[in-house]
Amino acid sequence: MADTNKPIGAIKDKAKEATATVGRAAHEAKETVKDTASNLADKARDAASNLGDKARETASNLGDRAQDLAAGATERAGEGIASLGQGMSSLAGTLRERAPNEGMLGSAAAAVADRLDAGGHYLQEHGLEDMGEDLRELIRKYPLGSALAVFGAGFLLGNALRR
Repeated sequence: MADTNKPIGAIKDKAKEATATVGRAAHEAKETVKDTASNLADKARDAASNLGDKARETASNLGDRAQDLAAGATERAGEGIASLGQGMSSLAGTLRERAPNEGMLGSAAAAVADRLDAGGHYLQEHGLEDMGEDLRELIRKYPLGSALAVFGAGFLLGNALRR
């Protein structure tokens, strides 16, 4: 009679070897997955960091462009206001030349010409910041009158826009 335990023992040994091989393969696969996941996480962090840097750079560039545009608009507005001031002063001179020199109409024309000339010089000599500061002071000095003037201007503008 043949020994049947030998083939079973060999099968058990082969099964143990196969189990060990599968265990090593599983361990290697686990390590490979860990390394791959770690590499992917590093790449994701780098990409996120690069994206954040690019976003900050783009925002900075946009901010610089906005400042440049605002500075240009302010400069053009200042030039326009100075030009308006010159026009007002010129109109005052024309009014003085063509208006009568005497009587009620003459004194009214002289007063209007004086105001136009003063306003024209003010616009030529002062920038937008000066005008803004003067307006703030005027509103602080006369808050009720300022509120009524704004309300009246809004009312007139609303009526004009409805038509």
